[in-house]
Amino acid sequence: MKASVIVFPGSNCDRDVAVSLEAAMGEKPAMVWHGEADVPASDLIVLPGGFSYGDYLRSGAMAAHSPIMRDVVKRAKKGTPVLGICNGFHLLTETGLLPGVLMRNASLKFVCKDVLLKVMRNDTDFTRSYDEDEVIRIPVAHHDGNYFADGETLDRLEGENRVAFRYCDASGTPSDDANPNGSQRNIAGIYNEAGTVLGLMPHPERLADPALGGTDGKPMFASLVGALH
Repeated sequence: MKASVIVFPGSNCDRDVAVSLEAAMGEKPAMVWHGEADVPASDLIVLPGGFSYGDYLRSGAMAAHSPIMRDVVKRAKKGTPVLGICNGFHLLTETGLLPGVLMRNASLKFVCKDVLLKVMRNDTDFTRSYDEDEVIRIPVAHHDGNYFADGETLDRLEGENRVAFRYCDASGTPSDDANPNGSQRNIAGIYNEAGTVLGLMPHPERLADPALGGTDGKPMFASLVGALH
């Protein structure tokens, strides 16, 4: 399996996700600078978390116009799996690969803590190593993680089973108290229509090794390797 991690000015989770990918794949992913024109042959492309371009203007808005993103969008539309984490989720919405937007947190404060997520489906390349409805613990670290879309779009996401994860309590019940940012319908991640593009706000790479205090993020990388190897 070959994977590529796209690196932008301000990325700060690119190495973290590369470490998780290498542990799962047994080889290092390619680290691709945003100024390049082409992504090398890849079975998976990852848009990491961080503060691309310092989050000036709007999170992900400037990075969405980096030269490499033209090829990322092209490959995604042809079926190459793409995982966008935190700022990478912003990029997926900014480029139109996923619907909706990610706004300022409802609290107007940066949120950095572990949250509980409900796995809404386990039939995708990203989630096969989880159980459906499993509750997992994954960290968040964001200032603009409040997912918003109009009612029609939200209903379509629900009807097409494209909600990947929801913020929930320990029983798996979505609630306002479990929602760290005000996201509509407690949405923490969504898929494209084909289920080949996943955007999620929490950071699975930050809890993918016992040394980090937990491994609930590790199955995502194991799922990808199992499906794409």
